Amino acid sequence: MIFIGTAGYSYADWRGPFYPANLPSGKMLSFYAVHFSFVEVNSTYYQIPHPKLFVNMLAKTSEDFLFVVKAHQDLTHARRPEVVPRFLDCLKPLQDAGQFAGILLQFPFSFKNSEETRRYLVDLGDALGDIPKFVEFRHDSWVHPAVFQFLGQAGLSYVCVDQPRLKGLLPPVGEATSNLAYVRFHGRNAASWWNHKEAYERYDYLYTEGELAEWVPTILELAGRTEKVFISMNNHYQGKAVINARMLREMLKEHFPETY
Repeated sequence: MIFIGTAGYSYADWRGPFYPANLPSGKMLSFYAVHFSFVEVNSTYYQIPHPKLFVNMLAKTSEDFLFVVKAHQDLTHARRPEVVPRFLDCLKPLQDAGQFAGILLQFPFSFKNSEETRRYLVDLGDALGDIPKFVEFRHDSWVHPAVFQFLGQAGLSYVCVDQPRLKGLLPPVGEATSNLAYVRFHGRNAASWWNHKEAYERYDYLYTEGELAEWVPTILELAGRTEKVFISMNNHYQGKAVINARMLREMLKEHFPETY
């Protein structure tokens, strides 16, 4: 199956492009879940929530809606694995409901391929246990057949990315290192990737139909050799992620009916 969603859902600038203009923030998830099959929860990167947060979120979705939860920055940036137990505790409501799809470990550009960082990945993966773990890198030193083999042996799922073709960033490689595949679209705004005043400027990009079509063969190939493929649009500014998620979903459905 292929699941398509967006990175986050609670954006004020989605009112108009996606949400009704007067829709309260508390009703955004319920509205979103009618249109998409899963969502990435990004707020957990900044703060580890009380489990009640997910209890409340579950009440706003159907039982077949899935959540991917981004790991707290202490795990990916500060490298403080001692917070793992507290982070895992907040996920229990999602796991108990059967709506937890996995944890997204998004590492920074400074996290480069080395013996030290590979050891950290193994230790962190072991600490997180048997939950699905999706690992996203930003530095291209990780794009290597030996790395893909290492990730598979470590029980970590590689995250494919589409982003500007800039020196040092990952190229658009389609790879799966487990029975789960993941693709994230960040936009191709090369001019604002490193130089921006506000963080959203980096993701202010609307893909053309042709640009998304470039990924269709790769995604279909991933779907053919994995159980599930998750596709997340992170070009969130002014609802562009919603536009492109719907666009790509229609393209894939023509070839792969089990696209949601």
